[in-house]
Amino acid sequence: MRVCVIDGRGGGLGSRLVSGLRETLNLDCQILALGTNLAAAAAMRGAGAEQVASGVEAISKLAPTADVIVASLNMVLPGAMLGEVTPEVAKTILEARAKKVLLPLNRVRVEIVGTEGRTMDALIDECLSRVRVAVQGACRA
Repeated sequence: MRVCVIDGRGGGLGSRLVSGLRETLNLDCQILALGTNLAAAAAMRGAGAEQVASGVEAISKLAPTADVIVASLNMVLPGAMLGEVTPEVAKTILEARAKKVLLPLNRVRVEIVGTEGRTMDALIDECLSRVRVAVQGACRA
């Protein structure tokens, strides 16, 4: 089972997700970290991802190989993250056969009904729980 974390900018969210997944999932699961830039990729490598790559080409090539994709909602909104999310990145994620577990961060003034009042920590905990359920059995989580 291959779990892919995708992040941009400084990789703060991605590194927290990788670290949490490393603690949550058995070693049978491979954690692939894809950054929209080198800083995000390096942060996720430091958090324990086994395979790391960066850039639009890497995301386009490797995201479709994942069984589960974990990212913020911003990663499917072209132009988000100060323009780091290209239309190609958003399309690649949306068209991937993988289950997508997206955190509803509200940084581009997109309002997601039903997510009010949730802290980043609560969102990350819920995300890790949903990934654990998604891979249950396959990775003996």
